[in-house]
Amino acid sequence: MPFERVRPRKVSAIAAEQVVEAIQRGDFPVGGRLPSEFELAEQMGVSRPSIREALSALQAMAIIESRPGSGNYVLRAPSPLDERNAVGLIESEAGCLEVMEAREALEPAVAELAAVKAAKAKTSVTKLKEALKRMGKFAAKNDFEEYFQADKAFHRALADAAGNPLVSSALAPLIDTMDQKVYREFTRHYYLKNVNDLQHVVDLHRQILDAVEEEDGATARSKMVEHWTRMREIWEA
Repeated sequence: MPFERVRPRKVSAIAAEQVVEAIQRGDFPVGGRLPSEFELAEQMGVSRPSIREALSALQAMAIIESRPGSGNYVLRAPSPLDERNAVGLIESEAGCLEVMEAREALEPAVAELAAVKAAKAKTSVTKLKEALKRMGKFAAKNDFEEYFQADKAFHRALADAAGNPLVSSALAPLIDTMDQKVYREFTRHYYLKNVNDLQHVVDLHRQILDAVEEEDGATARSKMVEHWTRMREIWEA
C-alpha cells in the first residue's frame, strides 16, 4: 500500500514537536530560557492549556525544566528519538483536560455516596484518615512523590467508602490516570507547585473527610466540586 492511515493528532503533541524542533535547531540552547506560555500560545495559535500539556510532556522527559517564578529552561539537546517519544507520550495518554472532566463529573457523587455510607464503611474511613495523615506529612516536607501516592490512596479509599464494588471498579482506572507522566508533571508544576499549594489541597481533602465522617453528603460533594473546579481554573488560566 502506498499510503498510510491519516490519524488525528492532539494539538499539544504538535506543540511539543515544534518546541523540540526549535531546540534542535539551536533556537534555544541548553541552559536557555524558552518563551513564556503566553508567547508560545500566541506564536503557535493554540490555547495555553495545550502549551501546558506540551511542556509537561517535555518536563516528564527531562528535556526542559520549570523554575518557579522564572520560566522553562532547556536541560538537554533532544534527539530525533526524543521528538518521537514526546509526541508518542502525549498521544498515548489521556489528555489532562479529559482526566479532569471525568473526575469532576464522577468524584463529587462518589464523595456524597461515601458520606451516606460512612457508618457502614469504617475500614475505608480509617484508610481515608491514614492517607490524609500521610498527605499532610509529605506536604509539609514538600515531598511531591510521596504526597502524590498518599493523594492517590485517599481517592481510592473514598471510592471504597461508597460501599459499592461497582463504583470502586469503575473509578479505579480513572484514579490510576494519576500515574500518567504528563498529568503528573502538570499537577507538579501547576496545581501543586509549592508547599502552600500542597497544604491548601490537603485542607480541602480534610474537609471532604470531615463531611464523610459527619455523614454530610452535600458538603462532601461540594468540597470535591471545589477541588476539581480549582484545578480546572488553573488549567484554563
